[in-house]
Amino acid sequence: MDPQEELPATEYDLVEKVVGVGDPLEVGRFHYLFATRTWEWSPEVARMHGHPASVQPTTELLMSHKHPEDRDRLKALIDSVEDGGPFSSRHRIIDTAGHVREILVVSEPMYDEHGEKIGTEGFYIDLSATAAEYRREALDDTLPRLLDSRVVIEQAKGALMLAYGINADQAFHVLRWRSQETNIKLRLIAERVIAELPGIAGNEVRLRTQLDHILLTAHESLATSRTEGEHSPR
Repeated sequence: MDPQEELPATEYDLVEKVVGVGDPLEVGRFHYLFATRTWEWSPEVARMHGHPASVQPTTELLMSHKHPEDRDRLKALIDSVEDGGPFSSRHRIIDTAGHVREILVVSEPMYDEHGEKIGTEGFYIDLSATAAEYRREALDDTLPRLLDSRVVIEQAKGALMLAYGINADQAFHVLRWRSQETNIKLRLIAERVIAELPGIAGNEVRLRTQLDHILLTAHESLATSRTEGEHSPR
């Protein structure tokens, strides 16, 4: 081992090191404005659907890609979005090449400077497994042991599995995605999710909406806590 190489402090630091921060999870941004009923998507979301980034998304275009078995449910959900409702879902789309992709949408409302809700924004996460993404050949024996050793990450995974209807591997990769994008350790993201859980109550939609918010803002509260800690007297 290179003597300059820093050893991981915990088992989950090791997971992050083995998986590698350069391993991309296919994630793209979107937003929807109520006033104009217009969607915008990032090149990554366009690519998930099989389109070049120059294609302008519309409700009709998005609906045309939904899997037939999911289409009625998604139509009702998008109608709710256009009326100002929340938008989060796990569903299947069919890209222009005919490939089925499993998609998780994580979103929360957009507000203007007066606090008025003007739209919704968030991420499309492609949960479709690829060999490079999961590195199963290298991790099949290692991940289960490491995952079982850290209760807080198992709890955070369980919360995501319940809220989004995804499996354990997918929940882990959603947490890893937020860790990579925010440059905050996966364990800290999981701890923030668990810390916020006691304040979540109500029905399934509320749970999912609250978890959307926690996932999308965990790095902000962690950064604030870190700053306060740096300035606190020792």
